[in-house]
Amino acid sequence: MATYIVGDIQACFSGLVKLLDSVGFSARQDKLIAVGDLIGRGPEALETIEYLYSLGDSFETVLGNHDLHLLAIYSGIRKAKPNDKLDLLLTSNHIEKYINWLRKKPLALQPKVDILITHAGLYPQWSIKQALAYSNEISEQLTGENWQSFLSIMYGNLPTVWDDKLTGAKRSRFIVNALTRMRFVKDVNSLNFDCKTAPKDANPNLTPWFAVSNEKLKSLQKVIFGHWAALNGSTHTRQAIALDTGFVWGNKLTLLDLSTNIRHSIKYKETQ
Repeated sequence: MATYIVGDIQACFSGLVKLLDSVGFSARQDKLIAVGDLIGRGPEALETIEYLYSLGDSFETVLGNHDLHLLAIYSGIRKAKPNDKLDLLLTSNHIEKYINWLRKKPLALQPKVDILITHAGLYPQWSIKQALAYSNEISEQLTGENWQSFLSIMYGNLPTVWDDKLTGAKRSRFIVNALTRMRFVKDVNSLNFDCKTAPKDANPNLTPWFAVSNEKLKSLQKVIFGHWAALNGSTHTRQAIALDTGFVWGNKLTLLDLSTNIRHSIKYKETQ
Protein backbone atom coordinates (compact mmCIF):
# COMPACT_ATOMS: atom_id res chain seq x y z
CA MET A 1 0.00 0.00 0.00
CA ALA A 2 1.34 3.39 -1.02
CA THR A 3 0.32 6.87 0.08
CA TYR A 4 0.68 9.54 -2.58
CA ILE A 5 0.37 13.28 -2.07
CA VAL A 6 -0.47 15.28 -5.18
CA GLY A 7 0.06 18.97 -5.82
CA ASP A 8 -2.57 21.43 -7.02
CA ILE A 9 -4.80 19.61 -9.51
CA GLN A 10 -6.85 22.68 -10.43
CA ALA A 11 -9.39 20.79 -12.53
CA CYS A 12 -6.79 19.14 -14.74
CA PHE A 13 -8.38 15.69 -14.59
CA SER A 14 -6.63 14.26 -17.65
CA GLY A 15 -3.22 15.10 -16.28
CA LEU A 16 -4.08 13.66 -12.88
CA VAL A 17 -5.20 10.33 -14.34
CA LYS A 18 -2.08 9.99 -16.48
CA LEU A 19 0.14 10.78 -13.50
CA LEU A 20 -1.65 8.24 -11.30
CA ASP A 21 -1.44 5.63 -14.05
CA SER A 22 2.30 6.23 -14.34
CA VAL A 23 2.84 5.13 -10.74
CA GLY A 24 0.31 2.31 -10.86
CA PHE A 25 -2.09 3.91 -8.39
CA SER A 26 -4.84 1.55 -7.25
CA ALA A 27 -7.80 2.88 -5.29
CA ARG A 28 -8.21 -0.58 -3.76
CA GLN A 29 -4.87 -0.58 -2.02
CA ASP A 30 -3.36 2.92 -2.22
CA LYS A 31 -4.20 6.27 -0.67
CA LEU A 32 -4.25 9.61 -2.48
CA ILE A 33 -4.04 12.90 -0.58
CA ALA A 34 -4.32 16.31 -2.25
CA VAL A 35 -2.88 19.60 -1.02
CA GLY A 36 -6.01 21.52 -2.04
CA ASP A 37 -7.18 23.51 -5.04
CA LEU A 38 -8.85 20.50 -6.59
CA ILE A 39 -10.53 22.86 -9.02
CA GLY A 40 -10.06 26.41 -10.29
CA ARG A 41 -8.87 27.64 -13.71
CA GLY A 42 -8.53 24.17 -15.23
CA PRO A 43 -10.95 22.84 -17.87
CA GLU A 44 -12.22 19.67 -16.16
CA ALA A 45 -13.74 20.71 -12.84
CA LEU A 46 -16.72 18.35 -13.00
CA GLU A 47 -14.66 15.35 -14.11
CA THR A 48 -12.08 16.02 -11.39
CA ILE A 49 -14.61 16.21 -8.58
CA GLU A 50 -16.55 13.20 -9.88
CA TYR A 51 -13.39 11.10 -9.95
CA LEU A 52 -12.04 12.16 -6.55
CA TYR A 53 -15.44 11.65 -4.95
CA SER A 54 -15.62 8.16 -6.47
CA LEU A 55 -12.37 7.17 -4.70
CA GLY A 56 -14.20 7.12 -1.37
CA ASP A 57 -11.96 6.42 1.61
CA SER A 58 -8.94 6.09 -0.69
CA PHE A 59 -8.89 9.87 -1.12
CA GLU A 60 -8.41 12.74 1.29
CA THR A 61 -7.69 16.41 0.82
CA VAL A 62 -7.24 19.70 2.58
CA LEU A 63 -9.16 22.68 1.28
CA GLY A 64 -7.41 25.29 -0.82
CA ASN A 65 -8.48 28.85 -1.58
CA HIS A 66 -10.12 27.79 -4.86
CA ASP A 67 -12.10 25.08 -3.07
CA LEU A 68 -13.38 27.57 -0.51
CA HIS A 69 -14.18 29.95 -3.35
CA LEU A 70 -16.33 27.26 -4.96
CA LEU A 71 -18.29 26.92 -1.71
CA ALA A 72 -18.81 30.69 -1.67
CA ILE A 73 -19.96 30.75 -5.30
CA TYR A 74 -22.41 27.93 -4.68
CA SER A 75 -23.75 29.85 -1.68
CA GLY A 76 -24.28 33.02 -3.71
CA ILE A 77 -21.65 34.93 -1.74
CA ARG A 78 -19.36 35.35 -4.75
CA LYS A 79 -19.98 35.23 -8.49
CA ALA A 80 -18.09 32.83 -10.71
CA LYS A 81 -15.70 34.39 -13.20
CA PRO A 82 -15.11 32.96 -16.68
CA ASN A 83 -11.57 31.89 -15.79
CA ASP A 84 -12.89 29.85 -12.84
CA LYS A 85 -14.33 27.43 -15.45
CA LEU A 86 -16.89 26.03 -13.04
CA ASP A 87 -20.07 26.12 -15.16
CA LEU A 88 -20.45 22.37 -15.73
CA LEU A 89 -19.72 21.59 -12.09
CA LEU A 90 -22.12 24.21 -10.74
CA THR A 91 -24.95 23.00 -12.99
CA SER A 92 -24.37 19.31 -12.27
CA ASN A 93 -27.33 17.40 -10.86
CA HIS A 94 -24.99 16.25 -8.09
CA ILE A 95 -23.55 19.63 -7.12
CA GLU A 96 -25.18 19.63 -3.66
CA LYS A 97 -23.64 16.23 -2.92
CA TYR A 98 -20.20 17.45 -3.96
CA ILE A 99 -20.49 20.68 -1.99
CA ASN A 100 -21.47 18.85 1.19
CA TRP A 101 -18.57 16.46 0.62
CA LEU A 102 -16.09 19.30 0.18
CA ARG A 103 -17.16 21.35 3.15
CA LYS A 104 -16.41 18.40 5.42
CA LYS A 105 -12.76 18.48 4.40
CA PRO A 106 -10.24 20.14 6.76
CA LEU A 107 -7.67 22.86 6.22
CA ALA A 108 -4.92 20.72 7.74
CA LEU A 109 -4.11 17.01 7.86
CA GLN A 110 -1.53 14.95 9.72
CA PRO A 111 -1.04 11.70 7.77
CA LYS A 112 1.99 10.80 9.89
CA VAL A 113 3.07 12.03 13.30
CA ASP A 114 5.87 14.17 11.84
CA ILE A 115 4.04 15.51 8.77
CA LEU A 116 1.55 18.33 8.30
CA ILE A 117 -0.34 18.95 5.06
CA THR A 118 -2.00 22.28 4.36
CA HIS A 119 -2.64 24.19 1.17
CA ALA A 120 -0.39 27.19 1.86
CA GLY A 121 1.97 26.06 4.62
CA LEU A 122 2.55 26.64 8.33
CA TYR A 123 2.43 30.14 9.82
CA PRO A 124 5.90 30.69 11.39
CA GLN A 125 4.48 31.30 14.88
CA TRP A 126 2.47 28.05 14.98
CA SER A 127 3.28 24.46 15.82
CA ILE A 128 1.78 21.55 13.89
CA LYS A 129 -0.48 20.88 16.87
CA GLN A 130 -1.75 24.46 16.79
CA ALA A 131 -2.37 24.38 13.03
CA LEU A 132 -4.47 21.25 13.41
CA ALA A 133 -6.43 22.80 16.26
CA TYR A 134 -7.10 25.97 14.28
CA SER A 135 -8.12 23.87 11.28
CA ASN A 136 -10.64 22.14 13.52
CA GLU A 137 -12.09 25.52 14.47
CA ILE A 138 -12.84 26.22 10.82
CA SER A 139 -14.16 22.70 10.22
CA GLU A 140 -16.65 23.17 13.04
CA GLN A 141 -18.02 26.18 11.21
CA LEU A 142 -17.98 24.64 7.73
CA THR A 143 -19.86 21.56 8.92
CA GLY A 144 -22.35 23.49 11.04
CA GLU A 145 -25.83 24.68 10.12
CA ASN A 146 -24.61 28.25 9.56
CA TRP A 147 -21.70 27.32 7.30
CA GLN A 148 -22.75 29.75 4.59
CA SER A 149 -22.77 32.63 7.08
CA PHE A 150 -19.18 31.74 7.90
CA LEU A 151 -18.22 31.97 4.22
CA SER A 152 -19.67 35.47 4.04
CA ILE A 153 -17.08 36.76 6.53
CA MET A 154 -14.18 34.72 5.17
CA TYR A 155 -12.94 37.24 2.59
CA GLY A 156 -10.45 39.99 3.42
CA ASN A 157 -6.77 40.48 4.24
CA LEU A 158 -7.05 41.65 7.84
CA PRO A 159 -5.77 40.94 10.38
CA THR A 160 -2.29 40.16 9.06
CA VAL A 161 -0.70 39.19 12.39
CA TRP A 162 -1.81 36.34 14.65
CA ASP A 163 -2.86 36.99 18.23
CA ASP A 164 -4.18 34.23 20.48
CA LYS A 165 -6.77 36.71 21.72
CA LEU A 166 -8.37 37.13 18.29
CA THR A 167 -12.03 36.15 18.26
CA GLY A 168 -14.95 35.85 15.86
CA ALA A 169 -14.57 36.79 12.21
CA LYS A 170 -11.05 38.18 12.62
CA ARG A 171 -9.78 34.94 14.14
CA SER A 172 -11.44 32.74 11.54
CA ARG A 173 -10.29 34.92 8.65
CA PHE A 174 -6.67 34.84 9.79
CA ILE A 175 -6.72 31.06 10.14
CA VAL A 176 -8.18 30.62 6.66
CA ASN A 177 -5.70 33.07 5.14
CA ALA A 178 -2.68 31.51 6.86
CA LEU A 179 -3.60 27.98 5.83
CA THR A 180 -4.84 28.67 2.28
CA ARG A 181 -3.38 31.97 0.98
CA MET A 182 -0.03 32.59 2.69
CA ARG A 183 3.20 32.92 0.73
CA PHE A 184 5.36 35.73 2.07
CA VAL A 185 5.57 37.35 5.49
CA LYS A 186 6.89 40.77 6.39
CA ASP A 187 8.67 41.64 9.63
CA VAL A 188 8.73 37.96 10.65
CA ASN A 189 5.01 37.44 11.27
CA SER A 190 2.84 39.76 9.12
CA LEU A 191 1.13 38.07 6.18
CA ASN A 192 1.56 39.64 2.74
CA PHE A 193 -0.91 38.77 -0.02
CA ASP A 194 0.30 41.08 -2.78
CA CYS A 195 3.43 39.25 -3.92
CA LYS A 196 3.08 35.90 -5.71
CA THR A 197 6.47 35.69 -7.42
CA ALA A 198 9.38 33.39 -6.81
CA PRO A 199 11.36 34.47 -3.72
CA LYS A 200 14.29 35.67 -5.82
CA ASP A 201 12.03 38.17 -7.57
CA ALA A 202 10.34 39.50 -4.44
CA ASN A 203 10.93 42.70 -2.54
CA PRO A 204 13.81 42.11 -0.09
CA ASN A 205 11.61 43.06 2.86
CA LEU A 206 9.47 39.97 2.18
CA THR A 207 10.43 36.49 3.36
CA PRO A 208 8.88 33.16 2.35
CA TRP A 209 7.04 31.71 5.35
CA PHE A 210 9.28 28.63 5.28
CA ALA A 211 12.46 30.73 5.49
CA VAL A 212 11.40 32.26 8.81
CA SER A 213 12.75 30.45 11.85
CA ASN A 214 9.95 28.55 13.58
CA GLU A 215 10.96 27.41 17.04
CA LYS A 216 7.75 25.38 17.33
CA LEU A 217 8.58 23.18 14.33
CA LYS A 218 10.67 20.25 15.53
CA SER A 219 13.71 19.16 13.55
CA LEU A 220 12.18 15.96 12.14
CA GLN A 221 8.82 17.51 11.27
CA LYS A 222 7.88 18.47 7.71
CA VAL A 223 5.21 20.61 6.11
CA ILE A 224 3.83 19.58 2.71
CA PHE A 225 1.97 22.28 0.81
CA GLY A 226 0.89 23.58 -2.59
CA HIS A 227 -0.50 26.98 -3.63
CA TRP A 228 2.78 28.57 -4.79
CA ALA A 229 3.43 27.60 -8.40
CA ALA A 230 6.27 30.10 -8.75
CA LEU A 231 8.39 27.97 -6.42
CA ASN A 232 8.32 25.18 -9.01
CA GLY A 233 8.61 22.66 -6.20
CA SER A 234 11.75 24.10 -4.64
CA THR A 235 12.09 25.60 -1.14
CA HIS A 236 15.78 24.89 -0.44
CA THR A 237 14.80 23.54 2.96
CA ARG A 238 14.22 19.95 4.05
CA GLN A 239 11.25 20.78 6.26
CA ALA A 240 9.06 22.47 3.65
CA ILE A 241 7.98 20.37 0.67
CA ALA A 242 6.31 22.30 -2.17
CA LEU A 243 4.15 20.29 -4.56
CA ASP A 244 2.47 22.96 -6.69
CA THR A 245 4.48 22.85 -9.90
CA GLY A 246 2.06 24.78 -12.10
CA PHE A 247 0.45 22.15 -14.31
CA VAL A 248 -2.53 24.40 -15.04
CA TRP A 249 -0.05 27.02 -16.29
CA GLY A 250 1.58 24.56 -18.70
CA ASN A 251 4.32 23.24 -16.44
CA LYS A 252 3.96 19.90 -14.61
CA LEU A 253 1.88 18.00 -12.06
CA THR A 254 3.78 16.45 -9.17
CA LEU A 255 3.09 13.49 -6.91
CA LEU A 256 5.07 12.55 -3.78
CA ASP A 257 5.31 8.94 -2.64
CA LEU A 258 5.21 9.39 1.12
CA SER A 259 6.92 6.08 1.90
CA THR A 260 9.91 6.58 -0.39
CA ASN A 261 9.99 10.41 -0.59
CA ILE A 262 10.33 10.04 -4.36
CA ARG A 263 8.59 12.63 -6.53
CA HIS A 264 6.88 11.70 -9.77
CA SER A 265 5.84 14.33 -12.31
CA ILE A 266 4.12 14.58 -15.64
CA LYS A 267 4.62 17.53 -17.97
CA TYR A 268 1.65 19.39 -19.36
CA LYS A 269 2.82 18.87 -22.95
CA GLU A 270 2.87 15.09 -22.36
CA THR A 271 -0.90 15.13 -21.78
CA GLN A 272 -1.88 17.06 -24.89
